[in-house]
Amino acid sequence: MTVLVAVTDTSEGSHALLAGKKEAAMLDTGLLVVNLSLTEPEEVHTLADDGVTVLDRIGRGDRDPATAVLDLIDDRPDIERLVIGVKRRSAVGKALLGSVSQRLILQSPIPVLAVKSPQ
Repeated sequence: MTVLVAVTDTSEGSHALLAGKKEAAMLDTGLLVVNLSLTEPEEVHTLADDGVTVLDRIGRGDRDPATAVLDLIDDRPDIERLVIGVKRRSAVGKALLGSVSQRLILQSPIPVLAVKSPQ
């Protein structure tokens, strides 16, 4: 079993990473981190030293972030849990922009742990 954490370079991504580490430790299993941002958050650099596998997106042309995560889940049957960060969005924000988090929650074939950032 492996826990997959989808990390962005936002506070939501940082909180998802912390929750993913705790989830993997609680389940005594491996941790796989997919970096969805086009930069590398500082926390992600230190993970490789801890034996955590980190996968990066190649760039803007490397699929939609939600599609990249869902494809990874399909390709790796050992992934049994997904951890993501979420934030509150206004009704207008929901109407104008798609939500990667919402797509992952609704389309993931495995359980999703959605972590809310503290206010």
